[in-house]
Amino acid sequence: MKSYKLTFGSIIKLENNLAEVIVDEGIEMDENSVQEFHDFLLQNLTVPFSLLINRKNSYSYTFKAQRLIGKLEEIKAIAVVIATSGALMSTETLINLNKDSDWNIYVFQKRDKALEWLAQQQICV
Repeated sequence: MKSYKLTFGSIIKLENNLAEVIVDEGIEMDENSVQEFHDFLLQNLTVPFSLLINRKNSYSYTFKAQRLIGKLEEIKAIAVVIATSGALMSTETLINLNKDSDWNIYVFQKRDKALEWLAQQQICV
C-alpha cells in the first residue's frame, strides 16, 4: 500500500488494480484536476482497475469536471463510501449526470463492504 499526494487530494494504491481516492476538504475539482487524476490512474494502475472513492470530506466539481471524471474506459468498477446525506446527494447527482457513461458504480456506507464488492467486480469478466 502506497499513498500519493496530488494537488486535489490523496490516492492510496491498495493493489495493482485498485486505488482509494480521498479528495481534500473544500476542493473544487476542475478539468485540470480530472486530467491529473486520470493521468495518475493510467500511469500507476494495472488495467482494468477499480476505484474506492472515500467521500469523507466535502468537495465539489465544476460542470465540465463532472462530465469528465468517469470517462476512462479502463475503470472497471467504482465504489463510493459516503458518510453524510450531502455526500450521497452529491454522488447521486454525479451518477445521474453521467447516465450515458454506463458506470459500474455502487454507493456504500461502510468501507469494508465497498472493498468486498470491488473484489467481486474484479473477478467478474
